[in-house]
Amino acid sequence: MAGKRIVILGGGFGGITAALELRRALAADHQITLVDRRGTFMMGLRKLWVLIGRGTRQEGTRSLDSLKARGIQVHRAAVTAIDARTRTVRTDTASIPFDYLIVALGAEPRTDLIPGFGPPAFNLYDPDDAERVAGRIRTFREGRILVAVLGVPYKCPPAPYEAAMMLDDLFRKLGLRDGVEIHASTPQPMSLPVVGAAGCAQVEGQLAGKGIRFTPNRKVMKVNGNSLVSDGTTIPADLLIGVPPHRPPAVARESGLTMRGEWISVDPATLRASIDGIFAIGDVVEIPLANGMALPKAGVFAEEQAKVVAAQITGEITGRPEPAPYRGHGYCFIEMGSGQASMVQGDFFATPAPAVQVTPPSAEAY
Repeated sequence: MAGKRIVILGGGFGGITAALELRRALAADHQITLVDRRGTFMMGLRKLWVLIGRGTRQEGTRSLDSLKARGIQVHRAAVTAIDARTRTVRTDTASIPFDYLIVALGAEPRTDLIPGFGPPAFNLYDPDDAERVAGRIRTFREGRILVAVLGVPYKCPPAPYEAAMMLDDLFRKLGLRDGVEIHASTPQPMSLPVVGAAGCAQVEGQLAGKGIRFTPNRKVMKVNGNSLVSDGTTIPADLLIGVPPHRPPAVARESGLTMRGEWISVDPATLRASIDGIFAIGDVVEIPLANGMALPKAGVFAEEQAKVVAAQITGEITGRPEPAPYRGHGYCFIEMGSGQASMVQGDFFATPAPAVQVTPPSAEAY
């Protein structure tokens, strides 16, 4: 088949993986272009390490330009429109035609959806705020820290609880834990609903064992300084670290693709969107599970979906046999402090509900 133009929108786990897989599989006459407004990729877990002073964000950040050495074109620009009719992506600097398109634009933390959210509160998912709150934590000697999930969905579901446990570990090492209260809260009925009651009991048991107060079903109406207002009740804190709800970028919602609520709808097995030759992967999609929940938004799922999509496109171009479908298997680690971590792993496409296990904390998992 004559050389094809494959455009990938987004330079996160999914976009990078798709670009690398396609470049390895296809001849050089097939053009692969990755578009991202940032120009860099940062491992998300670095925000938690920055929080407790373990390292810097720069240590976990790499330039997307390094992909050029692999034969991948990198276009640093903001995507402004997807025109499926003309098979063109428009950016703030150019128009890019495509034969195949992979939408991997991710999900954006939307602090604007929480009235009053802003300084002095901090957004756990913002790298700049992670650096700022790290400075605040260095001088924190006593008082209440509240790590609050402010809305759903949000990516990397265990991260708020990791943050609470890592702060617990830090203040214990500093000999300050007796004077520091740590609370964690969520609007959901349990910590990680998708892992089921047994898995949540393990996570919540770890929080309790560390003296971290956990409050489910806390629906936040607004933020007032460092305080939360929930159902008319004010929950004060000396330091508020919030996790805002996430939403897809506007360009995804306006793409003309079939949506599932606010998210792009895809075939769960192939990640094909509603228009031929267009795929969507990662946090920008919503994939329903057998129990009515949605597949969590996490890098490991984006990466595996990218491999499936790359194989689909490669198969069409080269005439290779139909590749294996995406099966919804995934895992992640929950860092718990003291050199311990748990592993969450399982089959998220299982029926009648995801078959997911949470292992006991261990040094091996860490």
